[in-house]
Amino acid sequence: MKIYTGRGDYGNTNLIGGGTIKKTDKRVEAYGGIDELNAHVGLLLSLINEEWAVSRNYIKNSLSRIQHQLFDIGSILADKDNKMEMNFESSEIKKIEQEIDEITQELSEIKYFILPGGTKQASQAHVARTVTRRVERTILSLNEVEPVPKEILIYVNRLSDYFFVLARYLNKIAEKEEVFYKKTGEVFHND
Repeated sequence: MKIYTGRGDYGNTNLIGGGTIKKTDKRVEAYGGIDELNAHVGLLLSLINEEWAVSRNYIKNSLSRIQHQLFDIGSILADKDNKMEMNFESSEIKKIEQEIDEITQELSEIKYFILPGGTKQASQAHVARTVTRRVERTILSLNEVEPVPKEILIYVNRLSDYFFVLARYLNKIAEKEEVFYKKTGEVFHND
């Protein structure tokens, strides 16, 4: 089987379940962004495997689950007429929120913005966070012209929060100090 078809040579692509649209369509941009994000999550997972081969399995399991959820989201976005009858489960939102809460309990309170960086793993989590925010904007833009399931919108929003706390946690377990941006003064007031 050949991997290339030549059908996309003139700027078109096929949707799951049939239909052809321009590669510049908001829908293609949205599921393409999800694919890009999934690749960044894969890189983060490989960096965690590289340094922490047998420890931190819960992080690896979480990232692996996120990759599967992202693939589901990409499939739903690529299936304009929902011919596969896939749905994104709201229980996944609760799972990611629970993980955010659990990780946050392990972290110190913050008062200042945190500059992205630290370990390779934390830096990659920050990259995943910023890509998630961009993808979220793309999906919201698609939602303005064609409805996107609200569960997807909520999940992607929570996912950027997850990567933020994960980056902080990865630096913490590596005993790497966070770098705070203090020119704006305290921006987070935890009272």
